[in-house]
Amino acid sequence: MLLYYLSRVIFIGQNIDEEFSNQILATMLYLDSVGNSKRMYMYINGPGGDLTPSMAIYDTMQSLQTPIGTHCVGYAYNLAGFLLVAGEKGQRFAMSLSRVALESPAGAARCLVGTYHPVKKADDIQNEANELLRIRDYLFKELAEKTGQPVEQVCYKFLSLKHFKCVYVLLFIIITKFALSKH
Repeated sequence: MLLYYLSRVIFIGQNIDEEFSNQILATMLYLDSVGNSKRMYMYINGPGGDLTPSMAIYDTMQSLQTPIGTHCVGYAYNLAGFLLVAGEKGQRFAMSLSRVALESPAGAARCLVGTYHPVKKADDIQNEANELLRIRDYLFKELAEKTGQPVEQVCYKFLSLKHFKCVYVLLFIIITKFALSKH
């Protein structure tokens, strides 16, 4: 772990849940506090994960003074793909065989345990849906800002799951360039 701190590398290679997100947040905050003029490198090879923990990583990335470069080294699906875009402009990379898949956020309507009122459950479902739509609109706005694309184009492209080969990710300005393999 010390080697990662010295080289300022953060690796996201699993589903992002609360515990993993807190570890990433602690690492980023520590590295920012000990040298915010040196770039951090976030390597991504994962499926994304839970909405709130992933958004906590995104928000923290945006609030740090330290510049963060992002690198897709396999695949970045769903919210991991969004974190790829969160890297500093000009410092977003992907390997030539990488895959990125982005889509509108998903969630599950959670009703309060022990409540048996159908109207209450319907209201809970509606509230959860409204919150997901609010977050979707926020993600699309941020994605449009980061890529320089109109919000309407981002909405059109990502309302359903889209898998991109690396070259298409480059064309959509999600990444700056891709690295060619030596073979």
